[in-house]
Amino acid sequence: MIAIQTGDVDIGDLITSAKRHGTGAIVVFDGIVRDDDIREMELEAYGEVAVPELEKIASEAKSNYNLLSVDIIHRIGRLSIGENILVIVVSAGHRKEAYEGSRFIIESIKAGVPIWKKELCKDGDRWVPGEHSHGCGPGK
Repeated sequence: MIAIQTGDVDIGDLITSAKRHGTGAIVVFDGIVRDDDIREMELEAYGEVAVPELEKIASEAKSNYNLLSVDIIHRIGRLSIGENILVIVVSAGHRKEAYEGSRFIIESIKAGVPIWKKELCKDGDRWVPGEHSHGCGPGK
């Protein structure tokens, strides 16, 4: 499953569906809204571009890392502390392929999929400019 959605994700169902013939490893990445002076987070996506990009990333990961299954679900909308933002579930014959494939997927998403987040902070709101930003407030 490749999706951008407002609703939460049933990670257990994704894990169950990732268990296929030949599966020796499943890796789950669950990115959540952390309490870093953040009240909430608002996420937006350019869906017409983001979904095909996610599908391309999934296809590349399957091919390059011999993955048996790939699920990528990115949430949008207003999310609270502790909620799931991004869930990636991959299965492979071996753990090395599963770990490397999962890492490739998250790094590829961060590098170029048009999804933006706004941190709604205790001291004001701000759009996060990139992966290396760390929380709200002055100097962060």
